[in-house]
Amino acid sequence: MKLNSMQDKKVTLQNRPPRFLKVIERGPGLGEGIRGLRDSLTVASIGAGLVSAIFGVTGPALILVDGAAGADLSQGQTVAWISAVYLFGGLISFVMGLYYKQPIVGAWSIPAAALIANNLQNYSLGEMIGAYFLASILVLALGLSGWMNKIVRWLPMPILMAMIGGVLMKYAIDTVDAAIAAPVIVGSAIVGFLLLSRFIKSIPGVVGALIFGTIAAFATGAFDRQGVDLEWVWPEITAPEFDIVTMLAVGIPLALVIQAENTQSMGILLANGYKPPVNSITTISGIASLIVAPLGGHNASIAGPMTAICGSREAGEQLNKRYGSVIVNGAIFIAFGLFASVAVVLITVLPAELITALAGLAMLTVLVSAFKGAFVDETFKLGALVALVVGISGITLFGISAPFWALLFGLATSLILEQGDFSRKQDDILVGE
Repeated sequence: MKLNSMQDKKVTLQNRPPRFLKVIERGPGLGEGIRGLRDSLTVASIGAGLVSAIFGVTGPALILVDGAAGADLSQGQTVAWISAVYLFGGLISFVMGLYYKQPIVGAWSIPAAALIANNLQNYSLGEMIGAYFLASILVLALGLSGWMNKIVRWLPMPILMAMIGGVLMKYAIDTVDAAIAAPVIVGSAIVGFLLLSRFIKSIPGVVGALIFGTIAAFATGAFDRQGVDLEWVWPEITAPEFDIVTMLAVGIPLALVIQAENTQSMGILLANGYKPPVNSITTISGIASLIVAPLGGHNASIAGPMTAICGSREAGEQLNKRYGSVIVNGAIFIAFGLFASVAVVLITVLPAELITALAGLAMLTVLVSAFKGAFVDETFKLGALVALVVGISGITLFGISAPFWALLFGLATSLILEQGDFSRKQDDILVGE
């Protein structure tokens, strides 16, 4: 009898999945996501996916081009960088969107790209790729450890939401600047947004902004087609160099920037009513980053601004159907990555003011949700206010961008001045369990 008991226990232990797999959250599954995809591809979700993709392949792509030019990278190295991050960003959207049926947009971090561009002045591309590997391993280890779920549960929601509001506020502010620079184009986009939001509620207002703004751009001749020279360039692979100084100086800050971007995206999903798979998001970011690093791409992450567009009410009223937007976004990203050398040239003809206006208008409902989550409760008000201000400031210290510092300074404020609120939060967690 005892022998049988021991054998049963041994079988149970053999069948038990490894601990690191247990921390990965379960979702509805790829089959369920694929079966529901047709219903999720609504006018609203397709429109939101299109707008988020247009945002993602325009201004952010030009940041990579400018950074590569400043570092004197060859055309092949530049194409390899852009192709890698967009291809695998799109694949992340497919995998996460279909498996979890949530609007989780894979892409790359804009603050991380700025950090890379600055450091390419001091280190070779091969040395930077070595630093990408270290950052990827750190992010992957955080995801597989299961700590990320504990961290997100411990973070006070008002502070997290205030950080989201502060960081995304710049997109709304930039819309005002764009309207001053190009009043006809941006004004037309706003009119389109208001008309559809008021009279055709089944179609997101940002689609109206895209249509009206594009017509105005054509009418005013704002599309810059001069000097467009389409030339196919093959990606050029660069061998990594594992220099310990570069890996520590760049890799560790880069890992913090990537995870700050992931945390921002998690907060956006929470603000829109989702329960994000935080460990899975962190883990797939680390895995994808390890894959793109040898191709010259800096680390993959979940994109905050694009997740905000695809996860908002602009993508549809039903939460479980908004994931169709990330499939649209992902398909465009993959196509952009495959034809990067040609696509980058084509996007330069788009008026920058129109792209800015579309992004700002798409953020409005997310901002409302973020501010409601930050200040509707009586707890963590000072910490939330500090997080909001730091987020709006856009501060960058030691190469690490505003989302990280907004959370850090907001938490520090509440730990010093609002200690009692942490006790109340812990009571809420225990009741919820």
